[in-house]
Amino acid sequence: MGSQWPVKTIGPTIPSMYLDKRLEDDKDYGLSPLHLNVDACITWLDARDSGLVVYVSFGSLASLGEEQMEELEEQKLPSNFIEDTADKGLVVSWCPQLDVLARKAVGCFMTHCGWNSILEALSLGVLMAVMPQWTDQMTNAKFVADVWGVGVRVKAPDEKGIVKREEIEDECIREAMEGERGKEMKRNAERWKELAKEAATEGGSSDKNIEEFVKEILCS
Repeated sequence: MGSQWPVKTIGPTIPSMYLDKRLEDDKDYGLSPLHLNVDACITWLDARDSGLVVYVSFGSLASLGEEQMEELEEQKLPSNFIEDTADKGLVVSWCPQLDVLARKAVGCFMTHCGWNSILEALSLGVLMAVMPQWTDQMTNAKFVADVWGVGVRVKAPDEKGIVKREEIEDECIREAMEGERGKEMKRNAERWKELAKEAATEGGSSDKNIEEFVKEILCS
């Protein structure tokens, strides 16, 4: 990019303790849309075996309040869904995503493909099942599945605009977690995790670019 335009690329811009661990007090973004007790979520994950949990996120719902979430769950989830799946799943209104992705129990991340989520998953070496909806998400999904090779993309919905459970479960999640392609994707994910750490650490590309940027400001 620098050869085409005078820019200096930095990133991934996620807290240091999830990358190079150089800044001990840099553990989160310093904000959250909801003030909720997240201990139950993390405790639940820590009680699961390594790599067996599928984390499903609908990031656009993060700004909803608890009452709105309850209404949405009543409209979209089957009757008694939360109770019937309590032994094998957990439904929450919001969770600390970085903390969740960093848990060993998480083997696959199903996401709508927002850029922040993609960067976090790449930086933590987590496989993805992606179902983009609009704007940059389509491009992000292309990179995840076809360029970086760290995930599987859900096929286009049918004529009614519905993606069937068989497509999500068998063709995407099982392929990522259990299939032969999944093994290759895991190796790719580990490679991108190391590249992210390398960029952010002292002497890495991001670190150098920030230092050069500051020097230019001071000199001017």
